[in-house]
Amino acid sequence: MHTLFISDLHLTPTRPEITAAFQHLMQHRAPQADALYILGDLFDFWIGDDDPGSFAQTIKDEFRKLTSSGTPCYFVHGNRDFLIGKRFSRETGVQLLGEKTLIELYGKRLVIMHGDTLCLDDVRYLQFRKKVHQPWLQWIYYRLPFTLKQRIVSKVKQDVRMDKQSKSLAIMDVTQAEVERVMAEYQVDMMIHGHTHRPNIHHFDVDGTEKTRIVLGDWDHELSVLEYHQDSRYCLLHQQI
Repeated sequence: MHTLFISDLHLTPTRPEITAAFQHLMQHRAPQADALYILGDLFDFWIGDDDPGSFAQTIKDEFRKLTSSGTPCYFVHGNRDFLIGKRFSRETGVQLLGEKTLIELYGKRLVIMHGDTLCLDDVRYLQFRKKVHQPWLQWIYYRLPFTLKQRIVSKVKQDVRMDKQSKSLAIMDVTQAEVERVMAEYQVDMMIHGHTHRPNIHHFDVDGTEKTRIVLGDWDHELSVLEYHQDSRYCLLHQQI
Protein backbone atom coordinates (compact mmCIF):
# COMPACT_ATOMS: atom_id res chain seq x y z
CA MET A 1 0.00 0.00 0.00
CA HIS A 2 1.34 3.42 -0.95
CA THR A 3 0.32 6.99 -1.80
CA LEU A 4 1.74 9.17 -4.58
CA PHE A 5 2.62 12.88 -4.46
CA ILE A 6 3.52 15.06 -7.45
CA SER A 7 3.79 18.78 -8.19
CA ASP A 8 5.12 21.32 -10.69
CA LEU A 9 4.37 19.42 -13.87
CA HIS A 10 3.60 22.71 -15.67
CA LEU A 11 1.51 20.90 -18.26
CA THR A 12 1.18 22.78 -21.54
CA PRO A 13 0.38 21.80 -25.15
CA THR A 14 3.88 22.95 -26.14
CA ARG A 15 5.51 20.17 -24.07
CA PRO A 16 3.80 16.97 -25.30
CA GLU A 17 6.52 14.78 -23.78
CA ILE A 18 5.55 15.95 -20.27
CA THR A 19 1.88 15.35 -21.03
CA ALA A 20 2.72 11.83 -22.19
CA ALA A 21 4.68 11.16 -18.97
CA PHE A 22 1.69 12.42 -16.95
CA GLN A 23 -0.71 10.20 -18.87
CA HIS A 24 1.51 7.18 -18.30
CA LEU A 25 1.53 7.86 -14.56
CA MET A 26 -2.25 8.29 -14.52
CA GLN A 27 -2.91 5.12 -16.49
CA HIS A 28 -0.30 2.74 -15.07
CA ARG A 29 0.99 3.89 -11.68
CA ALA A 30 -1.73 5.98 -10.07
CA PRO A 31 -4.42 3.23 -10.29
CA GLN A 32 -2.18 1.01 -8.12
CA ALA A 33 -1.91 3.68 -5.40
CA ASP A 34 -4.20 4.32 -2.45
CA ALA A 35 -4.41 8.00 -3.46
CA LEU A 36 -2.78 10.66 -5.62
CA TYR A 37 -1.96 14.13 -4.31
CA ILE A 38 -1.04 17.00 -6.66
CA LEU A 39 0.62 19.84 -4.75
CA GLY A 40 0.13 22.65 -7.22
CA ASP A 41 1.34 23.91 -10.61
CA LEU A 42 -0.16 20.96 -12.43
CA PHE A 43 -0.56 23.36 -15.36
CA ASP A 44 1.91 25.91 -16.66
CA PHE A 45 -1.01 28.36 -16.38
CA TRP A 46 -4.68 27.55 -15.84
CA ILE A 47 -6.82 30.21 -17.49
CA GLY A 48 -10.14 29.02 -16.10
CA ASP A 49 -12.50 26.09 -15.68
CA ASP A 50 -14.35 27.26 -18.80
CA ASP A 51 -11.35 26.44 -21.02
CA PRO A 52 -12.95 24.88 -24.14
CA GLY A 53 -9.69 23.56 -25.58
CA SER A 54 -8.91 19.94 -26.32
CA PHE A 55 -5.76 20.01 -24.17
CA ALA A 56 -7.69 20.95 -21.01
CA GLN A 57 -10.25 18.26 -21.82
CA THR A 58 -7.53 15.64 -22.28
CA ILE A 59 -6.18 16.31 -18.79
CA LYS A 60 -9.67 16.34 -17.27
CA ASP A 61 -10.40 12.99 -18.92
CA GLU A 62 -7.35 11.42 -17.26
CA PHE A 63 -8.50 12.54 -13.83
CA ARG A 64 -12.07 11.41 -14.41
CA LYS A 65 -10.90 7.94 -15.44
CA LEU A 66 -8.70 7.67 -12.35
CA THR A 67 -11.27 8.85 -9.82
CA SER A 68 -14.04 6.82 -11.47
CA SER A 69 -11.90 3.71 -11.06
CA GLY A 70 -11.83 4.27 -7.29
CA THR A 71 -8.50 6.02 -6.70
CA PRO A 72 -9.07 9.30 -4.83
CA CYS A 73 -7.22 12.35 -6.09
CA TYR A 74 -6.51 15.53 -4.12
CA PHE A 75 -5.32 18.90 -5.34
CA VAL A 76 -3.60 21.84 -3.62
CA HIS A 77 -3.51 25.05 -5.67
CA GLY A 78 -0.17 26.33 -6.92
CA ASN A 79 0.86 29.78 -8.00
CA ARG A 80 0.14 28.99 -11.67
CA ASP A 81 -3.18 27.15 -11.31
CA PHE A 82 -4.87 28.87 -8.36
CA LEU A 83 -7.91 29.47 -10.60
CA ILE A 84 -8.83 25.78 -10.72
CA GLY A 85 -12.27 25.74 -9.15
CA LYS A 86 -15.41 23.83 -8.34
CA ARG A 87 -16.33 23.14 -11.96
CA PHE A 88 -13.00 21.40 -12.53
CA SER A 89 -13.61 19.39 -9.37
CA ARG A 90 -17.12 18.36 -10.48
CA GLU A 91 -15.95 17.35 -13.95
CA THR A 92 -12.95 15.31 -12.76
CA GLY A 93 -13.79 14.03 -9.29
CA VAL A 94 -10.62 15.69 -7.97
CA GLN A 95 -11.04 16.97 -4.40
CA LEU A 96 -9.74 20.49 -3.80
CA LEU A 97 -7.79 21.05 -0.58
CA GLY A 98 -6.81 24.18 1.32
CA GLU A 99 -3.62 26.19 0.91
CA LYS A 100 -2.10 24.25 3.80
CA THR A 101 -3.72 20.93 4.66
CA LEU A 102 -3.16 18.57 7.56
CA ILE A 103 -3.54 14.94 6.50
CA GLU A 104 -3.16 11.61 8.26
CA LEU A 105 -1.23 9.13 6.17
CA TYR A 106 -1.12 5.56 7.44
CA GLY A 107 -1.33 6.83 11.00
CA LYS A 108 1.19 9.68 10.62
CA ARG A 109 0.16 13.34 10.70
CA LEU A 110 1.81 15.65 8.18
CA VAL A 111 1.17 18.98 6.47
CA ILE A 112 1.09 19.39 2.70
CA MET A 113 1.17 22.60 0.65
CA HIS A 114 2.42 24.02 -2.63
CA GLY A 115 5.26 25.85 -0.90
CA ASP A 116 5.15 29.36 -2.38
CA THR A 117 4.09 30.96 0.91
CA LEU A 118 7.21 29.54 2.56
CA CYS A 119 9.42 31.79 0.41
CA LEU A 120 9.27 34.93 2.54
CA ASP A 121 12.26 36.57 0.82
CA ASP A 122 10.38 36.59 -2.50
CA VAL A 123 8.62 39.82 -1.55
CA ARG A 124 7.51 40.87 -5.04
CA TYR A 125 5.86 37.50 -5.66
CA LEU A 126 4.06 37.51 -2.31
CA GLN A 127 2.70 40.99 -3.04
CA PHE A 128 1.48 39.76 -6.44
CA ARG A 129 -0.02 36.66 -4.82
CA LYS A 130 -1.94 38.73 -2.28
CA LYS A 131 -3.38 40.87 -5.05
CA VAL A 132 -4.58 38.07 -7.35
CA HIS A 133 -6.09 36.08 -4.48
CA GLN A 134 -8.51 38.86 -3.58
CA PRO A 135 -12.05 37.41 -3.89
CA TRP A 136 -13.49 40.50 -5.59
CA LEU A 137 -10.82 40.44 -8.29
CA GLN A 138 -11.33 36.73 -8.93
CA TRP A 139 -15.11 37.30 -9.06
CA ILE A 140 -14.60 39.79 -11.89
CA TYR A 141 -12.06 37.60 -13.69
CA TYR A 142 -14.34 34.53 -13.64
CA ARG A 143 -16.99 36.51 -15.53
CA LEU A 144 -14.77 37.72 -18.35
CA PRO A 145 -14.95 36.15 -21.84
CA PHE A 146 -12.43 33.34 -22.21
CA THR A 147 -10.60 35.14 -25.05
CA LEU A 148 -10.00 38.14 -22.78
CA LYS A 149 -8.76 35.84 -20.02
CA GLN A 150 -6.27 34.38 -22.49
CA ARG A 151 -4.84 37.82 -23.23
CA ILE A 152 -4.59 38.65 -19.51
CA VAL A 153 -2.84 35.39 -18.69
CA SER A 154 -0.47 35.82 -21.63
CA LYS A 155 0.63 39.17 -20.18
CA VAL A 156 0.98 37.68 -16.70
CA LYS A 157 3.12 34.83 -18.06
CA GLN A 158 5.43 37.33 -19.73
CA ASP A 159 5.73 39.39 -16.52
CA VAL A 160 6.41 36.28 -14.42
CA ARG A 161 9.11 35.11 -16.82
CA MET A 162 10.87 38.48 -16.73
CA ASP A 163 10.58 38.76 -12.94
CA LYS A 164 12.03 35.30 -12.42
CA GLN A 165 15.07 36.10 -14.54
CA SER A 166 15.99 39.00 -12.25
CA LYS A 167 15.85 37.00 -9.00
CA SER A 168 18.58 35.07 -7.25
CA LEU A 169 18.01 31.39 -6.48
CA ALA A 170 18.23 32.13 -2.75
CA ILE A 171 15.25 34.50 -2.91
CA MET A 172 13.11 31.80 -4.51
CA ASP A 173 13.89 29.19 -1.84
CA VAL A 174 12.01 28.64 1.43
CA THR A 175 12.67 30.50 4.66
CA GLN A 176 13.60 27.90 7.28
CA ALA A 177 11.98 29.86 10.12
CA GLU A 178 8.67 29.84 8.23
CA VAL A 179 8.95 26.08 7.63
CA GLU A 180 9.39 25.53 11.36
CA ARG A 181 6.56 27.94 12.21
CA VAL A 182 4.08 26.11 9.94
CA MET A 183 5.11 22.70 11.27
CA ALA A 184 4.67 23.96 14.84
CA GLU A 185 1.27 25.43 13.95
CA TYR A 186 0.06 22.06 12.66
CA GLN A 187 1.98 20.09 15.29
CA VAL A 188 3.66 17.79 12.78
CA ASP A 189 7.13 16.38 12.22
CA MET A 190 6.81 16.12 8.43
CA MET A 191 6.01 18.53 5.60
CA ILE A 192 5.67 17.84 1.87
CA HIS A 193 5.68 20.66 -0.70
CA GLY A 194 6.80 21.65 -4.19
CA HIS A 195 7.24 25.06 -5.87
CA THR A 196 11.01 25.56 -5.47
CA HIS A 197 12.03 22.96 -8.08
CA ARG A 198 14.70 21.71 -5.67
CA PRO A 199 13.78 18.07 -5.00
CA ASN A 200 15.32 16.84 -1.78
CA ILE A 201 14.60 15.31 1.61
CA HIS A 202 15.70 17.58 4.45
CA HIS A 203 16.11 16.37 8.03
CA PHE A 204 16.60 18.92 10.79
CA ASP A 205 16.26 19.23 14.53
CA VAL A 206 13.87 21.51 16.41
CA ASP A 207 14.14 21.48 20.19
CA GLY A 208 15.47 17.93 20.18
CA THR A 209 12.83 16.55 17.77
CA GLU A 210 13.76 15.43 14.27
CA LYS A 211 11.69 17.03 11.52
CA THR A 212 11.49 16.10 7.85
CA ARG A 213 10.74 18.35 4.86
CA ILE A 214 10.27 16.60 1.52
CA VAL A 215 10.52 18.81 -1.56
CA LEU A 216 8.97 17.49 -4.77
CA GLY A 217 10.71 18.23 -8.05
CA ASP A 218 9.42 19.83 -11.23
CA TRP A 219 8.89 17.88 -14.46
CA ASP A 220 11.01 19.98 -16.82
CA HIS A 221 13.46 17.23 -17.82
CA GLU A 222 12.52 14.33 -15.54
CA LEU A 223 9.41 13.29 -13.68
CA SER A 224 9.51 13.52 -9.88
CA VAL A 225 7.20 11.31 -7.81
CA LEU A 226 7.12 10.71 -4.07
CA GLU A 227 6.02 7.22 -3.03
CA TYR A 228 4.96 7.07 0.61
CA HIS A 229 4.36 3.53 1.87
CA GLN A 230 2.14 2.17 4.61
CA ASP A 231 5.13 1.25 6.78
CA SER A 232 6.33 4.91 6.67
CA ARG A 233 9.01 4.22 4.06
CA TYR A 234 9.21 6.91 1.43
CA CYS A 235 11.17 7.41 -1.74
CA LEU A 236 11.54 10.42 -4.05
CA LEU A 237 11.73 8.88 -7.51
CA HIS A 238 13.13 10.55 -10.65
CA GLN A 239 12.98 9.35 -14.23
CA GLN A 240 14.08 10.94 -17.46
CA ILE A 241 11.21 12.18 -19.59
